[in-house]
Amino acid sequence: MAEQKPGSFIHMEIASTDPQKTRQFFEEVFDWDFEFVPEMNYHTYSAPSGPGGGLMSPMENQSPGILNYLLSHDIDADVKKIEAAGGRVLQPKREIPGVGSWALFQEPTGIVMALFESKMPDLRERRRTRAAARRSSTRKVAKEKKQARSRRRRR
Repeated sequence: MAEQKPGSFIHMEIASTDPQKTRQFFEEVFDWDFEFVPEMNYHTYSAPSGPGGGLMSPMENQSPGILNYLLSHDIDADVKKIEAAGGRVLQPKREIPGVGSWALFQEPTGIVMALFESKMPDLRERRRTRAAARRSSTRKVAKEKKQARSRRRRR
């Protein structure tokens, strides 16, 4: 897989008032693969061709919606560029232990987005590999159930 360039969409975070219902919807309609992270009360997901992201309940003072994350190789430098171009930093750089860093910004017309700088360059590839393994397992179980139904009908 080609390395993603800074400024690419890397992660989409969905804030839902009912994360379980949202999860079920995207699994059923679009075949997204989700994994629950209990210590964060957060669902990660993989979409068929990316980017993946997260699903959670809205934080305090946050409306339901989607927050897009852009890849950064240097958040500190990108924050300076954002401010020089008339943007505003809403959340300075924060560390996600063992994962990377993020910052929240608003561009001059009011659109809010985030930057993400990964400490794990192969994060997307690992997410895709996990998702493919889950899909394969799900298909295998479905095939076995279908074969069992077929055997029962022949009796």
